[in-house]
Amino acid sequence: MKALQSSLLRSAAAIVVGVLLVVYREETMKWMTIAMGAMFLLTGLVSCLVYYFERGRVEKAMLAAEARGEEFTERRPMVPIVGLGSIILGGILCVIPGDFIIGVTYALAGMLMLGAIGQIVSLVLARKFWHIPLVFWLFPLIILVVAILVVAHPMEAAALPLKVIGWCMMFYGIVECLNAVMMSIARKRYKAAEEASIIVGEPVEDAVVVEETTAVEVAKDEPADAEQQQ
Repeated sequence: MKALQSSLLRSAAAIVVGVLLVVYREETMKWMTIAMGAMFLLTGLVSCLVYYFERGRVEKAMLAAEARGEEFTERRPMVPIVGLGSIILGGILCVIPGDFIIGVTYALAGMLMLGAIGQIVSLVLARKFWHIPLVFWLFPLIILVVAILVVAHPMEAAALPLKVIGWCMMFYGIVECLNAVMMSIARKRYKAAEEASIIVGEPVEDAVVVEETTAVEVAKDEPADAEQQQ
């Protein structure tokens, strides 16, 4: 159920992003770039704040250890260079998002490639409990080929690639939703059939064992009865 919910949420997000890219290409990319910058900025700020409070705690502990005449062995926290870089990058993305639209376009195409590869891996794992039709293999291959073509084509202007990626995002979302539903149904049927075979098989095995045991006991008892009669 958690896997199904995750897949449905992922497909819904892909469809929404795809629709926005097709309808509002330039504006959507601008705000997506700003959102990415805000995420980098926020993670960098959190990293720097954690470093600041941790350094204060370590300094207080060191002063306390010196006051008691004890040796202080705890290491001081390292300067968050990655956090500072995230703050700088996030600030640049938020202030001048237009210069990074092509880069974000490449990032979205890369996400589509990873999503298509993930769908292929899921289908390979689902072969255990689902006879997968050929068309379900073609869907992620189409997404993967389109994403590779978008990345391989030089992007001087991002208008056309964004439209292609938008339609591809919507297609990916629909395929992801369809795969998730079909896999959930197939998995439930497989488990039900497996449980039914176990339940049906147990009495038959018990009956065979009982019959064999009874036959052996009868064979053992017959010579004893014959001796008593003699």
